Amino acid sequence: MSTGTARGITGFGGYIPRLRMERAAIAAAHKWMAPSLRSLAKGRRAFCSWDEDSVTMAVEAARDTLSGRAGGVSRVLFASTTMPFADMQNAALVAGALGLPEGIRALDIGHSQRAGTAALLEALTSGGEGETLVISSDRPRGKPASTQEIGFGAGAAAFTVGSQGVLAELLGSASVTATFVDHFRSTDNRYDYFWEERWIRDEGYMKIVPKAVSAALGEAKVQAGDIRHFVLASPFRGIAAALAKKLGLPAGAEADALDEACGYSGSAHPLLMLSAVLERAKPGELILLAGFGQGCDALVLRATDAIGAFKPRRGVSGALADAQPHEAYLRMLSYDEGIDLEWGMRSEKPIKTALTEQYRSRGQLAAFVAGKCPKCGTVQFPQLTYCVQPECNAPGHDFEQVGLADAPAKVLTYTGDWLSYHPAPPLYAGFVQFDNGARLMMEIVDVGAAGLDVGTPLRMVYRIKDVDKTRGYPRYFWKATPLAA
Repeated sequence: MSTGTARGITGFGGYIPRLRMERAAIAAAHKWMAPSLRSLAKGRRAFCSWDEDSVTMAVEAARDTLSGRAGGVSRVLFASTTMPFADMQNAALVAGALGLPEGIRALDIGHSQRAGTAALLEALTSGGEGETLVISSDRPRGKPASTQEIGFGAGAAAFTVGSQGVLAELLGSASVTATFVDHFRSTDNRYDYFWEERWIRDEGYMKIVPKAVSAALGEAKVQAGDIRHFVLASPFRGIAAALAKKLGLPAGAEADALDEACGYSGSAHPLLMLSAVLERAKPGELILLAGFGQGCDALVLRATDAIGAFKPRRGVSGALADAQPHEAYLRMLSYDEGIDLEWGMRSEKPIKTALTEQYRSRGQLAAFVAGKCPKCGTVQFPQLTYCVQPECNAPGHDFEQVGLADAPAKVLTYTGDWLSYHPAPPLYAGFVQFDNGARLMMEIVDVGAAGLDVGTPLRMVYRIKDVDKTRGYPRYFWKATPLAA
């Protein structure tokens, strides 16, 4: 399908959870009944902390991409197969956390491993005013002792698509839709059911992907031998190389599958790989992106001369480097609610979110916005009716709005609490001092073995604050985490 416009990718970024489980630890935990997992025990896989999900990862990937450029976004497309809500718009949560205006359009896209590539293709070919923010975020789950558990990961990628400052332009695309069932998960099941790998490879990837790729190359008027980067995500090893050979792509064109330090992140993985490719792409290089799942989407992109001028805040490379290795397999299982631990009576505290107050305070809570007193300059969160300075006491209706999500901060005081219930003990909390003068008590997450100290630099991250398990409602807010070394 020809775009007929000059729209293209204008920004890119990604996010991978800091927590990484050693695959050797997973294999060791199951060696009594699945010794064959030992052959897959190389490297690490990313896994979500208890307070991370597809929404929080989507927000972090978008922040990495936007870096203060959110003003031109008019649409948000959020793709995932593991959205926390089945009947509530997840894209609206992402937009609220990013502080996007209420006049934008938002859409959830799911139900297929190619949801991410479908969302990107829709943004590139649909035209319209302003920029479209495309995010794909996923955390596929594998049943304990399965090859999926040891091979899967988690992550998110985000792109802005527009007509100004294009970094990669779409030359051609094609889609094939086929009811080829390689795996499935019904609405009442937790884990995917996979068919036999050889069937998926020979009848699925090897026959369906070439149809879409050949059509896309034809529309782009590009020869297979001209492709510099071939992006194909798959939970099975060796398929990208086999397809590259069959398609006649140059040797070494296959993009890094991010296996060693991340693992397969479902519908997000093709775009996560693409974001990593764009970090190092040179002007004029051709990129072939293929997304497989009940058919195939194929996109031929060309990096423009502007590709070197854009840098995400951290990028996929930065997220990969910011790793916190773990060997306690039961930690990963607990965070993913794969095991029901006895947390004691302290964990029985009932939680119910006041949806009315959540809506009324959405301007402050969702996007983490403080108020700055116009009289004395005090930055305060939450914003109250009057200034918190007793000698000032100015009315709060004239406060300047100050964002805290990207404000530099450091540890002022802290404690590690082993007595209070917390899904990732100990509970680290303390006063966080922002460079703009704001000071507030916050939870500090993903501390790691290095611990904390007064003055430790922090950055803000969007996370789950708590979960109403009775009604199935996660409440989101911002937390602090140490900057990567």
